[in-house]
Amino acid sequence: MSRKQQRGEVTVERVLDAALDLYAREGEAGLTVSALTRASGVSTGSVYHHFGNLHGVVGALAARWLGHLLGELSEALTAHQEARPGIEAVVRTYLDFVRTEPAAARLLHSPFADREGEARAAEIRDNQEARISPMERWLNAHRAAGALVDLPTPVIEALVLGPVVALARRHLTLGDVDLEAAAHRLPDLVWRSVAP
Repeated sequence: MSRKQQRGEVTVERVLDAALDLYAREGEAGLTVSALTRASGVSTGSVYHHFGNLHGVVGALAARWLGHLLGELSEALTAHQEARPGIEAVVRTYLDFVRTEPAAARLLHSPFADREGEARAAEIRDNQEARISPMERWLNAHRAAGALVDLPTPVIEALVLGPVVALARRHLTLGDVDLEAAAHRLPDLVWRSVAP
């Protein structure tokens, strides 16, 4: 990698780190190009060069954290040979991510991320294929073996992640959910929804 490419990567990382900090403190409204250049020390021209516009910054930031979350979920699921511990690990891992990375979780559960997900679903899936495929193979194998309910994989994914995402959104918006307490009960309840 050339020095110019290395500098470019450093610039991108600085902008994304600053963007998440701004998003955590100010929300989407506080994330402006001028605030971003002040916080990151990167020039306006560099922001536009690397990201195209502010929308590109937020999209790249969401993609970065989605990849991180999917990586953790994939690792948690595929680390288990048996279905129940794998499903329960996914639930606990997701809740732990929301608890330990609240700014990133807030971004991933934001209206912006929802709009991006709808508009660019195929592209996002292609970009995250390396993280998604092992989870799909694991689910398909356990379903075929009779260790999971005989439903299409997307339905199983919805049964597992739907309640977790809803709980995460409520925690992030209202703050009235104790994630640690939920992590004790929810894995078993989710497992029951996909048990054979």
